[in-house]
Formats: sequence, C-alpha cells, structure tokens
Amino acid sequence: MSSIVIVDYGMGNLRSVQKAFETIGYSASIEQHPEKIAAADRLILPGVGAFQDAIAHITESGISEVLHTHIQRGRPFLGICLGLQLLFETGYEDGTHRGLGFLPGEVVRFDPHPGLKIPHMGWNSINTVPDCPLFHDIPLGSHFYFVHSYYARPTEPNVVAATADYPTPFCAAIWRDNLLATQFHPEKSQQVGLRLLENFMKKI
Repeated sequence: MSSIVIVDYGMGNLRSVQKAFETIGYSASIEQHPEKIAAADRLILPGVGAFQDAIAHITESGISEVLHTHIQRGRPFLGICLGLQLLFETGYEDGTHRGLGFLPGEVVRFDPHPGLKIPHMGWNSINTVPDCPLFHDIPLGSHFYFVHSYYARPTEPNVVAATADYPTPFCAAIWRDNLLATQFHPEKSQQVGLRLLENFMKKI
C-alpha cells in the first residue's frame, strides 16, 4: 500500500483529515520534517488560516522544495482549502504575497454582495468538468462543505475541475495531471467527501 503523508505546516486541523482517511481504510501519517514528507507516495496539503503565515512556514522549513519535487515526479498530490490557494503564484490576503507558483494565477477575496456573508461558510453544490477522476461516481450537483473568504483565480481555465457559485462561479477544485486540490473540505463533507478521498486513492 502506498504511503500517505499529511503535511503539517502549523495550519489547520490535520487530525480530521487523518480520521477521514482512516474511515475509508487508509493509514495517513502527519509529518512536518521535509525528509519524511519527501518519502511519501501521496501527499495531502490541507490548511485553514492566513496565506502569508502558511507560505512563510512552508518556505522557511524547506517543505516547498519537497512539494515541488513530489509533483515533478508525478506522484499524487491533493491540496485542501488553503492547500489549494497556496499552489498559485500570488495571494492578496493582508497584502501581496508570493505563493508556491505551481499554477499560474492569483488568490483574491470575495467581493461584497447583498445577502451573502464573507467568509463563504457551509454547504454548496459544485459543477464538475467531465472525466476528472476525483469526482468519479459522485453525482452532479453534489454538495460539499466550504469555509473561506478567498478563492483562486487561475490564469489557465483548463485547470479548473469544478466550480461553485457565490453568487457568481468561482474555482472550487483544480486538476492538472497528478496535481489536484479542492477549495472545499472533503473531510467535512460526509459520505460524498469520503468518496472523493477514495477516488484520490484509487483513481489518481
């Protein structure tokens, strides 16, 4: 069985992601040391919190180089929430900050809209692109759980694997070869979220 590592860079509830994998029958370790992260067959980059703090820790700890090598070697990678946003070139939370730059684009705040609160929090349906393995056997229009004030705006539209509306469409998931990420939290999305994690293990 392939080794699964959840990257610990000091942001988010890593245990909930670990428990979700346990629920579907997989053992995932939580690691913060680059050498242990580098040994993984599959990487999960979750996170909740500030873009600036996250990218600072990832860069200073040497984790960014490990993530880059993992993706370059074609190994499966799944980002969750902030773990999706960090993949892009630039984030605009409390200033302008350079991201990991694995994908071209930027991370911006939702515009105010009457009747809609920021952060976008709760269940929302998604619209998926055909053939994305992450959504195999997941019904169209399924609802996933979101908690975020910022969203990714990719430069390349073809990396968008799913969108959600708040109130206009935004990027809810990305897919490029072995690199996948979701803005929503599969570990908080009940059975449909567990199915997505199972797809990551079996279809990627």
